[in-house]
Amino acid sequence: MEMAISPPLTEARPLDEPDGHYEVIDGRVVETPAMGAFESGVASDLVSALNWFTRTNCGGRVVFETLFLIDRDRNLQRRPDVAFVSTERWPINRRLPQTAAWDVIPDLAVEVVSPSNTAKNVMDKLTAYFKAGVRLVWVLYPEHEQVYVYESLTAVRILKVGDELDGGAVLPGFRLPLADLFSVGAEPPPGA
Repeated sequence: MEMAISPPLTEARPLDEPDGHYEVIDGRVVETPAMGAFESGVASDLVSALNWFTRTNCGGRVVFETLFLIDRDRNLQRRPDVAFVSTERWPINRRLPQTAAWDVIPDLAVEVVSPSNTAKNVMDKLTAYFKAGVRLVWVLYPEHEQVYVYESLTAVRILKVGDELDGGAVLPGFRLPLADLFSVGAEPPPGA
């Protein structure tokens, strides 16, 4: 029995063939791996906490794995694992577009690092986010129970269990203990 072999996850394809989980880089569709179950659980818990906070405090929209057009000239479309868009950037009463990519720059982009992510991929995304005007980026490392909070490419704080993740100027008043964020019922990391 012959089996079709899938192309590598980083193979670029023409834009007319989007399929599955992808981003668009310089006008080319690039398949990207989806999060694993543990990472997806952490991201879901973060979405829940952010949704509750934004609905009761500041408005705006929290989305999960949404594609954003962040650089029209390069046709660069990135898919943060979680994102927050303030009402200043997209009024709450304005409907979301019925397009593949949302043409707005999120205020907050969150990357939840899975074993399939590379350091280069994470740094490429950080660079693109800040160049586009994202104000805050959280990079979560669930396996190590750490969050890297970037206010720019050179201003970073590293948080660990015992610390609280806060929304800074983007989500003033938002606070989430990392112990709560990383308690999704997964087995502890090796050596813990």
